[in-house]
Amino acid sequence: MSLQPAKLLVSVCGRDVCVRIMGRACFSSAPDFKTLVTELQQQGYRHFIIDVSDCLLMDSTFLGLLCGLGLKLRESGNGGAGVELLNPNPRVTELLESLGVASVVRLVSGSCEMSDAAIHTCECHTREAMAQASLEAHQTLMSLSPENAARFKDVAQFLAEDLKRIKAAGS
Repeated sequence: MSLQPAKLLVSVCGRDVCVRIMGRACFSSAPDFKTLVTELQQQGYRHFIIDVSDCLLMDSTFLGLLCGLGLKLRESGNGGAGVELLNPNPRVTELLESLGVASVVRLVSGSCEMSDAAIHTCECHTREAMAQASLEAHQTLMSLSPENAARFKDVAQFLAEDLKRIKAAGS
């Protein structure tokens, strides 16, 4: 059974970017989210509001990418930089807290202006892109907490080995 990637709606208002995640924020939508925020960062955007009001679930890969974005923006040192997670449900909030990463994003309630929203079309990514995004996400989570290092050590090792196999098969 494959999970359908989340739908991503994107709206830019001034210097702020609002991304509404609808559906399942999981490994299958992680490469698209990573590509989207990377492109927006390259355009100079440093404040991201991630609206998870309609997010059914979030897995560790997607959460790791959110944390990675939050860390990059924090390190950039620009005023107003950061990631706000808008209207997380109790399950997502519990995930953030249990993995010790709630400090990387700011949890807020409210609404996000989406009047000029565009649907970010998800591409079918290669197995290599999905494995790479998942490995990076889990390495980020591991770097944030000793408990996560123990929790995701085997996952990260499997992903690293899988990535090597994929790259070798493509050579």
